[in-house]
Amino acid sequence: MSTTSMNATTSSSQNPSLPFASRADQLVGSVIDASTTLLASYDHDIVKFGMGAPAPDMLPAKDFARIAGEVFDPANFTYGETKGEPVLLDALHDYLSSTNQIPVEQQGDPDRLLITSGGMQGLDLGFKLFVSPGDLVACESPTYTNGSATAMSYEAEILEIPVDEDGMQVEALEDHVARTGRAPKVIYTVPTFQNPAGVTMSLPRRERLLSFAHRHRSVIIEDNPYGMLRFSGESLPALSDLSPNDPLIFGVRTFSKFVAPGLRLGWIDVDPEVRDLAVNAKQTMDTCAPVPNQHLVARWLSEGGAASHVEGLRAAYRERKLTMAAGLERHFPGEVSATDPDGGFFLWVTFDDETINTEELLPTALEDGVAYIPGPAFSPAGKFSNALRLCFASNTPERIDEGLERLRGAVGRHRA
Repeated sequence: MSTTSMNATTSSSQNPSLPFASRADQLVGSVIDASTTLLASYDHDIVKFGMGAPAPDMLPAKDFARIAGEVFDPANFTYGETKGEPVLLDALHDYLSSTNQIPVEQQGDPDRLLITSGGMQGLDLGFKLFVSPGDLVACESPTYTNGSATAMSYEAEILEIPVDEDGMQVEALEDHVARTGRAPKVIYTVPTFQNPAGVTMSLPRRERLLSFAHRHRSVIIEDNPYGMLRFSGESLPALSDLSPNDPLIFGVRTFSKFVAPGLRLGWIDVDPEVRDLAVNAKQTMDTCAPVPNQHLVARWLSEGGAASHVEGLRAAYRERKLTMAAGLERHFPGEVSATDPDGGFFLWVTFDDETINTEELLPTALEDGVAYIPGPAFSPAGKFSNALRLCFASNTPERIDEGLERLRGAVGRHRA
């Protein structure tokens, strides 16, 4: 089973009798999201290392059940302001300011924030505003391909830039420009606890990337879903911290990774002029993010629920990462290499045996009761055939060890 078999891709070239737009060929869909449907077709127990989602026991469900009874009234089940409900914008700005997630220069300026229907809408708004057909978009390799796929949906040309333990190799980006004379219009990056590799862009690389963007007038879409989930090491400033009020930085954030993905809420942090355009663009999409959910999260933030909740996440995810790292060493001694993130959700695992194809291995793994996302799903060009992404956030330590044991058995069966 290949990643394409996990993905219901539709192309205008598949049915030339229909008058598809030219961009329809670029709607490649998401192997990651399609895995949810794939897993639903199996009726036996599967340890799910695939989707990057918090485990159910990591959600503040009791708080939400209580708050819902207070804020879910008819007045909140109508249309809201496109920029977001004022009560959530204020609560979010206060929370970000109190946790030093907004540069001092931007504190007191909620006009930079816009509430989105999840982080993916933030990415869509960024690419919609800055990408024209044929524009070059640079992304990390491997990358979160829901981001690169969104760029492709606006008919961008994708340039993959290698990633190492210090994040995107900005020097490779500079080499490309020196060699071709062509700079990217947009640079898409997940600089902190990168998806899928889990690595964090070093401070020198962040500064070098900003210098590159300013020289070439490249917009940086800084996708930062995991930044507050650091459980070890020292924090690094976001790109927007290093260059406050920079119109070339389009910040995308989400509540999905530290609150709950089903709320479908996120936000962008951008120059006010860009935000005004983003409001216009969002009004052609969905008018407003879910209003009841905005009031729910606003009350939760205002009550102070986020502080202790995030601390709990950090402690739990540290334990789960350590469990997964130890399990890989125990079950695959000398057979794999894995990244060692200081936060976030993911380990990137590469088999030393390059003949192992993780797409071909997947059916056996699913039969044996373990799911992951194959490496080629994280490259528009389909690279990394001997790699895979494992999410440690979604399972208890006991389930993590059980899943790795099942993966060990699947690899042995596949080789046989």
